[in-house]
Amino acid sequence: MEQGWIKVHPLVVRITHWINAVAVLIMVASGWQIYNASPIFDFAFPFALGGWLAGALQWHFAAMWLLAGNGIVYVGYGVASGHFRRKLLPISPLAVLHDVREAFRGHLAHDDLSKYNAAQRAAYLALVFFLAVLVTTGLVLWKPVQFHTLGSLMNDYEGARYLHFFAMAAVVLIVIVHVVMVILVPRTFPTMFTGRARRAS
Repeated sequence: MEQGWIKVHPLVVRITHWINAVAVLIMVASGWQIYNASPIFDFAFPFALGGWLAGALQWHFAAMWLLAGNGIVYVGYGVASGHFRRKLLPISPLAVLHDVREAFRGHLAHDDLSKYNAAQRAAYLALVFFLAVLVTTGLVLWKPVQFHTLGSLMNDYEGARYLHFFAMAAVVLIVIVHVVMVILVPRTFPTMFTGRARRAS
């Protein structure tokens, strides 16, 4: 690494990040169209992908395989390389609450972009968790007979639908907060392409 620069994101993390962003966007937008075909609440999403139920299902399944394959690569790399341990641990509830409070006050420090603060660690861990819930409940919705035992832990098909919906809402909320934080700290954005950032002076 050149003098004056620090390594922020490895190449594998950058590639899987953008693939994941595309896959999640497609899955959420097509999922909204699937939801609109048979809503569980008294509203429909005004923006959706697929045009109709069958078209939305095709988009959803295509993105599902992309997300699954990309997720295997990302999680495998994160565990094998120690990336998760270095970037996401340790974490404590008090540190998370402190950093969230500082973020709302506009005082959250971002001097060293190579290190995640507690709020970032919590958000990324939550994102991984809710994506895992989406995958698990999605399997029950996709193959309710084959995954009947798994579905029985979720109050069967309808229970899986509700869990799937709320996990989707959580992922969308985390993504929105993530985008807002990037807007507030714009120098973090180029690092997801270059993998490096200038050292704080």
